[in-house]
Amino acid sequence: GGLRQRSARVPPRWRHTHVPMAMDPLTNVCANFEQVGQAFATHYYQIFDSNRSQLGPLYKDEVSMLNFEHSADRPGQFKGTTAIVAKLVSLPFQQVKHQVVTIDCQPTPGGGVVVMVCGNLLIDAEQMPQKFSQVFQLLPTGSGSFYIFNDIFRLNVG
Repeated sequence: GGLRQRSARVPPRWRHTHVPMAMDPLTNVCANFEQVGQAFATHYYQIFDSNRSQLGPLYKDEVSMLNFEHSADRPGQFKGTTAIVAKLVSLPFQQVKHQVVTIDCQPTPGGGVVVMVCGNLLIDAEQMPQKFSQVFQLLPTGSGSFYIFNDIFRLNVG
């Protein structure tokens, strides 16, 4: 059988339009990539901070990948919605609040959007926020919405 595709209902401002790229007429570019990226980040962190077990519909079964503090000596790479959500739910804190400081967005070939987020992470009762950065590669679902194809998360320490 084929892959089942789940996509979250996305606010209208998170939909996109395509404009042909001059150098390759077969490749579409998301014209409103900035709005898509901004709306996506707001949506993602609202869900993460309120109930991260509900993030599954933003990923795509068997296709999406998450690197969470991944390194050779401490593997942290997860593929597929089930594995990704299991990792996010297993994180050792009860409450979390993402404070987004910067969001950078760029269009990618095929109508995608790359989104880089930097900010502060407030975990449980900690007074000192931890710095984090996260990169998302969003790809079109084909029905006017997006899913997370790549998700790379890092705490910024040092």
